Amino acid sequence: HVQLVGSGGGLVQAGDSLRLSCVASGRTYSGRTFSSYAMGWFRQAPGKEREFVAGIGNGTDYADSVKGRCLISRDKSESTLSLQMNNLKPDDTAVYYCAARQWYWNSRRQSEYEYWGQGIEVTVSS
Repeated sequence: HVQLVGSGGGLVQAGDSLRLSCVASGRTYSGRTFSSYAMGWFRQAPGKEREFVAGIGNGTDYADSVKGRCLISRDKSESTLSLQMNNLKPDDTAVYYCAARQWYWNSRRQSEYEYWGQGIEVTVSS
């Protein structure tokens, strides 16, 4: 069973930067390493549905709303996922979730991710 624990949220001002992290642990499918798992970040703003933000697996993928302002990455162990967010905007205010799926290929579909971390609150004031 895989556990994901996220951290790094908070209250920032518009234009600031913030780095979210997510540590993966536990028993993977067939003993594979986390490097074989695609991982991603999603977010849910107040009153809105949860949406894709960024993903990493067989490459990197970004939602248009964050492209050019965010960078998704993994550390060398492949078990820590990060999201560097720059030039934050009030529209970035949301609860952010990290997620992992048992396949290497990226996906923007929430239903294709088996494991989810707890929500991380990010508030951007204007």
